[in-house]
Amino acid sequence: MVRDHLVPELGSIQLAKLGPEDAQALYARKLGQGYAPRTVQYMHVTLHLALKYAVRWNLVPRNVTDVVNAPRIPRRDPRVLTVEQAQRLLAAAREDRMEALFVLALTSGMREGELLGLKWEDIDLTYGTLSVRRTVVQLPPPYGWIESEPKSAQSRRSIKLAAMTISALHAHRARQLEQRVAAGEAWEDHDLVFPTTNGRRMSPTTLRMCHFRPLLPRADIPYIRFHDLRHGAATLLLSMGIHPKAVQELLGHSQISITTDIYSHVLPTLQGEAVRRLGELLEGSE
Repeated sequence: MVRDHLVPELGSIQLAKLGPEDAQALYARKLGQGYAPRTVQYMHVTLHLALKYAVRWNLVPRNVTDVVNAPRIPRRDPRVLTVEQAQRLLAAAREDRMEALFVLALTSGMREGELLGLKWEDIDLTYGTLSVRRTVVQLPPPYGWIESEPKSAQSRRSIKLAAMTISALHAHRARQLEQRVAAGEAWEDHDLVFPTTNGRRMSPTTLRMCHFRPLLPRADIPYIRFHDLRHGAATLLLSMGIHPKAVQELLGHSQISITTDIYSHVLPTLQGEAVRRLGELLEGSE
């Protein structure tokens, strides 16, 4: 964002002379050049954060982006898996060495960066618990990887593992030990749960293109994003009648309103079921 967009467009303007109209014009130009609203919103977030520090350091009196309208992101309901599709996906994943990752994704709702940053020290297979302590992001060259704490205090969470997930992780660890022996001195030990075949950090592109995408046709599932596995886990839980607060804590949303907003398409069905059961209860009490 800084190198390719903000500096070339705004770098010649003195900080004290930067106005809201400069930022607004930048966003309009980028949208006109065909950049997606989400990309332009990232530019806005980056610029806003930079100017926030400028205000804190008394370099400028105000953050001009506070009065600038960032592009609106078109709302779209998440694509989710049915129970049958999730079962077919996991059946297809048995042929992939990352089977445990997909089992964990569907039973925990963990984010991609959280899964790729997961280490064995974060997992207690005896008690069946997992601690989400970090997330990773791969930046374009030459910047490499950024490892950081989860995005919010609620994202730093403990997850209770399902029995099938514990079993999958046990099998995954055994296979990983075999890979480590086979790799010999080429193995790089970073304690990662889901590394490459030589122990290095696996990129999101490798995960999606080499492991996730090939599963979809084998499982007879239309195209979905990897992130939709997280949506699938949440939707399945809500459709089972699990309270949104429990789903919020599992997913690591900072507020329950985020959970209810994202999965509002599920809640009317749950409300109808709740009203039906309440009516049956009251009829039976007469």
